[in-house]
Parts: sequence; structure tokens; C-alpha cells
Amino acid sequence: MDDYMSTPRVWGLMCPGFREEITRARRWTRDILSGHPCADDAELIVSELGSNALTHTASGRDLGTFQLTLALSPHAVAISVTDAGGRPAEPHLTDADLYDTHGRGLSIVMALASRLDITGNKHGHTVTAELRTPETGAAAC
Repeated sequence: MDDYMSTPRVWGLMCPGFREEITRARRWTRDILSGHPCADDAELIVSELGSNALTHTASGRDLGTFQLTLALSPHAVAISVTDAGGRPAEPHLTDADLYDTHGRGLSIVMALASRLDITGNKHGHTVTAELRTPETGAAAC
């Protein structure tokens, strides 16, 4: 790592509220975390949280956006998605039936992440999932 780089490193991406932006956000995450043991889990979390923002908030409406932030330190990867609000309730788990095609995203994120934080209000929520970086020689995330 270059002497002028700080630790942790933080990247941000503003995405217009279109479904195809999820693909771009996944690719951006994969490029940043290339070779990192948590890259696959981080990419899946980005997909789930970005999709939730587009589906359940003003992020998916005309002129909507969502903000993706990645923070990388030697011990963790933090993925944050901030939506455009429009709903007073914060994101929450739902009980999806066996054949439902929606309702499992936050459960998937919780299963992968070592920590999950939700902050905000009706003007926008930020969901942050943290993945612990495995110690040298340990299994991947």
C-alpha cells in the first residue's frame, strides 16, 4: 500500500434510481475488492441493499438515487447503502413464504454480515453491513 493512502480507505458511488444501476454497483464493488476474501459476499450485499432501496423507497422513483459507500480496513469491509427515503418505517425483516419471490434480502444480508446497522428517518435510511476480514490462513468471509 502506498505511503499516502489512508487506512481505512473509503469509496463512494451515487447511483441513479434505475434497476441496471445494481449491475454497475456490483461491478464497482467487485473491481474495488478484487482479490479480497470478502469480495463475493460484499457484492451480494450490495445487490440486496441496492435492490431494497429501489423497491421500497423513493430511490426507485423518477429522479431517485441511492448512495453506495465501501470502507475497507485491514480487519473489515463495511458496505453502506443510503436510500432517498419516502417511508417512515425503517428497513426490517419480513417472513417470506416458501414460494414468495421477495422478502429475503435483509435476511441474506444478516446471514453474511458480522454486524448490521440501520439509521435514518423518513427522509432516508442508511443500512450498513460489516464483513470481518478473515485472519491470514482462515476461511473466506
